[in-house]
Amino acid sequence: MNFHLAQLNVARFKLPQAHPDNADFVNSLDRVNAIAETQPGSVWRFTGDGNDALDVQAFDDPNIAVNLSVWTDLDALSAFVYENEEHLGIMRRRREWFDRMEFHLVLWWVTAGHVPTLDEAKQKLEILVKQGPSGDAFTFRKPFPPEGADAIQPILDECG
Repeated sequence: MNFHLAQLNVARFKLPQAHPDNADFVNSLDRVNAIAETQPGSVWRFTGDGNDALDVQAFDDPNIAVNLSVWTDLDALSAFVYENEEHLGIMRRRREWFDRMEFHLVLWWVTAGHVPTLDEAKQKLEILVKQGPSGDAFTFRKPFPPEGADAIQPILDECG
């Protein structure tokens, strides 16, 4: 069985999303999302009515923005998040637009071809908040392999 890595990233705007102080962030989304989709390992990205998910209210707080995507593996996602200059440029400025949140990212494994829902992603974030990192929900700092990957890999290796 093949696995892909799903990720949910949440951020709470300091000011309402439409406030002019958020314009640099909002106006950069199309460019950065287009870059993300062309990166090695990018599989799928959640969007609302437009090319991003800013119009989707996933939480009671209307100032929380979500980013949900699927990648082939942890290395591919990590390369985009921490090595892509366009993405890093936005990350360096995140404190201008967003409040600090203790839990803002959750990662989890899905079977290849599975498209996670926002409800599933929110459940994974809740697992992380309540239980800490585990095979069900984890972070970059404490990653876990896909469940059963250690048992499956020798069989896959034998099959060539």
